[in-house]
Amino acid sequence: MAMSNFAQDVSVFFIEDGVLQLLLSQDPAAIDAKAYHKTFKALEFYDIENIYVCRQSLEQRGIKSTQLCIEVTLIEHDDLSSLLASQQHVMSF
Repeated sequence: MAMSNFAQDVSVFFIEDGVLQLLLSQDPAAIDAKAYHKTFKALEFYDIENIYVCRQSLEQRGIKSTQLCIEVTLIEHDDLSSLLASQQHVMSF
């Protein structure tokens, strides 16, 4: 979010188990964790519109896009490499 304040085009990718962060029906407090999913709605206020989610990662975990807390662009796993390569900088969390 901070990078978008400096007129940077920011893209966010959710892959593998990272897609679990987007689930609406989660209760992180039950395991004494933070509810990061509540902050994802703020991405639009920072003009971060490129939010990509790997379709195969969702399917492997039995998740439908209707179960996600924000609107995303579904991408195929095969397209992930080319999309990441098109970014100037990549930060992985």
